[in-house]
Amino acid sequence: MLILAKAAMAMMLGFVFAILIGFVLIPFLRKIKFGQSVSLTINKRHLKKNGTPTMGGLIFIIPTILSLLFLYFRGSITFNHNLVILIFVFLAYAVLGFADDYLKIKLKNNDGLSIGTKFLCQMGIALVFFYIFMKNGGESVLRITSLDLVIPLGWTFGLLILFLLVGTTNAVNITDGLDGLAGGLSVIAFLAFGIISWNTTWMDGNQDVAIFCFILVGSLLGFLFYNTHPAKVFMGDLGSLALGGALATIAIITRHELSLALIGGVFAIEALSSLVQLVAILKFNKRIFKKAPLHHHFEEMGWEETDIVKVFWVAGLILAMLAITYGVWL
Repeated sequence: MLILAKAAMAMMLGFVFAILIGFVLIPFLRKIKFGQSVSLTINKRHLKKNGTPTMGGLIFIIPTILSLLFLYFRGSITFNHNLVILIFVFLAYAVLGFADDYLKIKLKNNDGLSIGTKFLCQMGIALVFFYIFMKNGGESVLRITSLDLVIPLGWTFGLLILFLLVGTTNAVNITDGLDGLAGGLSVIAFLAFGIISWNTTWMDGNQDVAIFCFILVGSLLGFLFYNTHPAKVFMGDLGSLALGGALATIAIITRHELSLALIGGVFAIEALSSLVQLVAILKFNKRIFKKAPLHHHFEEMGWEETDIVKVFWVAGLILAMLAITYGVWL
């Protein structure tokens, strides 16, 4: 019962803070004209969203940090090295996303930071992650518990960190194309990882990492109050990159890297659909999907935006439940 009480308290804190911050932030973003520029290549139904405030990721990032500080000062959590890594990656990717969003707004296009600049920043984040992780007794191995395998990786473990960070952040970013889609899938993913983290009893600070997840779930629910159709605000790259970075980090520090493929399965499918489409066009001059990523394919087929989001949420929930069953029960 104590676990449930702590989880409920964490989610409530995040939710209340997010509702309050959203109430203040959205009018401010409108006032300073921080609006999204909608690409003409997307379904025409999206044109009415042009000018909708972006950088709404602050609605769940700020409450998460405030809630953690509140719980820390009242002695409910401790800042161990795993939680420090998680917060660092969460905020570092948020800053990277903020820079990307700001340039898009300033230049009034969807270009933002160059690919090279983004990759260099992501390498720097991965290096800091690797340094703190190894300095505090982390093992540079990949564990596949279902097969009882331990694969030593040595310095290439740093490459695995980079690959998961880059892959997951881009996947969440690509998925963030419909009202409430990425936010709802993130609620499911962090709830799953919160349960897994709480049961990873051998990990230093496992309960603190779990509480981070539950706070973020509450904050995301507060964000969805403003982001579900019709969205009053978008999370922007600031939000999607922070969420992707946090998901990958939790998977690595809990040693559930392979579970990430299930918990973030819909994110992965969305990213894969874009990659397949790109290869098909460049190599064969053909389209596999009417439009990529996958959610736009369904839009082109005439599906309503809300129906696509609901179907993707259900798929994400089923995959997350499978991952919890494997990661906690079996």
